[in-house]
Amino acid sequence: RFQAYVYFASVFQAMSCGIHYLASVFMAVTPNFVCGFPGNVSSILFHNSSASSIQDIWTLWTSTENYVVVQLENGEIWEINQCSRSKREVGLDLAYEYEGNKSVFLCSDGFLYDDTKWKSTVVTQWNLVCDREWLAKLIQPTFMLGVLIGAVIFGDIADRLGRQRVIWFTSAGQFVFGIAVAFTFDYYSFVTVRFLLAMVSSGYLVVAFVYVTEFVGIKARTWASMHVHAFFAMGIMIVALVGFLVRTWWVYQIFLSIATLPFVLCCWMLPETPFWLLSEERYEDAQKVINTMARWNKVNTPCKVSELCSVQQDDPVSGRTGENDMSSTKKHNILDLFCNWQIARRTITVWLIWFTGSLGYYVFSLSSVSLGGNEYLNLFLIGAVELPCYIIACVAMDKLGRRNTLIPFLILSALICVLIMFIPQDFSILIILANMAGKFSIGVAFGLIYLYTAELYPTIVRSLAVGSGSMMCRVGSVVAPFCVYLRSVWIFMPLLLVGIMALLSGILTIMLPETLGKPLTNTLVEATEMGRNKKSCSGKTPPTHGGAALEKIEMFGQETVSTEK
Repeated sequence: RFQAYVYFASVFQAMSCGIHYLASVFMAVTPNFVCGFPGNVSSILFHNSSASSIQDIWTLWTSTENYVVVQLENGEIWEINQCSRSKREVGLDLAYEYEGNKSVFLCSDGFLYDDTKWKSTVVTQWNLVCDREWLAKLIQPTFMLGVLIGAVIFGDIADRLGRQRVIWFTSAGQFVFGIAVAFTFDYYSFVTVRFLLAMVSSGYLVVAFVYVTEFVGIKARTWASMHVHAFFAMGIMIVALVGFLVRTWWVYQIFLSIATLPFVLCCWMLPETPFWLLSEERYEDAQKVINTMARWNKVNTPCKVSELCSVQQDDPVSGRTGENDMSSTKKHNILDLFCNWQIARRTITVWLIWFTGSLGYYVFSLSSVSLGGNEYLNLFLIGAVELPCYIIACVAMDKLGRRNTLIPFLILSALICVLIMFIPQDFSILIILANMAGKFSIGVAFGLIYLYTAELYPTIVRSLAVGSGSMMCRVGSVVAPFCVYLRSVWIFMPLLLVGIMALLSGILTIMLPETLGKPLTNTLVEATEMGRNKKSCSGKTPPTHGGAALEKIEMFGQETVSTEK
């Protein structure tokens, strides 16, 4: 009961991360537009169609190369393009084609936008078109840069100050900065506030994974961790729904920001994890949390921290106690992820998987925009398709193991990339299905790596490991749009790069240890032995006493019936 309360309260806020990550899909969209007219218009001509208002022309607009011919009330005839306008020097008849002299002028009167779909976006508000178009293209990369930095900063802070404080701060930050975005007064303040929003959103997502992993026992750890992604996907679906209902960007942003307000009001009730408290030698605080868990779960004989500590102190392995004591008091940093060859090789492989998962996920997602149809429904389905993906991943991880699930899905992603390259371009439905299959397979690997990373590293650097992995993930998401731009070089270049990275990641994953059914390690010594000792990884050798002691806490409250008996 206690773990369920903590879990659902924590993952509910994960929806806000999905919301803010994808909010720019509709908030920063660029509608059809042309230069502003230099005066009052009497008639408009577009190819063979004439109209009295530009609004009647938008339904016929098919290309950025199009232009309209307008006749002003003073008789002047102008050709209006998207980024320039030309005055015809000769000719009194209104005709679409003209071969005479023209004087070209800049769009000094602003721009006219098609508001049939979106009443207002950040692009239309601050005219982020033509020579300012690059500013619009920087909106998502700068957000992802904030996500990258936030993952590292808050992952490190969570290991130093605790998971609880970071969850409090980042939850409140998402609400405050989310509302603040809607009231920014210019482009630069908008990008700055969204950068801060990205940092706290990323920080929450990283620490939430560690938080729920440390509270949930082995039996439910796989499903609990993977379905954090399901709530993230639900956030994407909320973006599609709110985008369909609200077509003004700042109102849209406010509605998205208040979607998870209930969590902000109650997040202060969440406790610190016993794992972190024990690693910081705060035994009394850890006992208080355990006693609270006992009351919630109606356990009459809760475990005692003093008994667990005595088990660790009596550890007969030479040098084990001294190393654990030093490890618990030392302040750790990212260099500890490379403390020896075993851990360093593990870190490099894990980082590569994070990068590949993010790169593939966004490359396949960006390719899906060619599906056509209703863009709101498309985005909703993009979020919805992830839900069965995580269910299959959970079943496979519990039956086959983390590593044995990760390897085939990474290799399958590479094979699908190759398959798409051989499908004729005329078979559009088959191409779409193959792209969705590619996204599905890379989504399994992408969702699995969060839990796998948390299980591969000890408590003292677990948040830092997940945070640095998330940093590599965001590097992949920043690189993905530029990877898609390589289609101009060769149409299959993005798929080729994703395929190569997925194949390489799948091969290197073979060297990682299996963590299914194993207790979370607490020190770097235990984590290193998990990689060296093949028997320990296969479950034939019992874990160290420190890991067993912490595992007793981890399983506490999960076996309520047997404990009461």
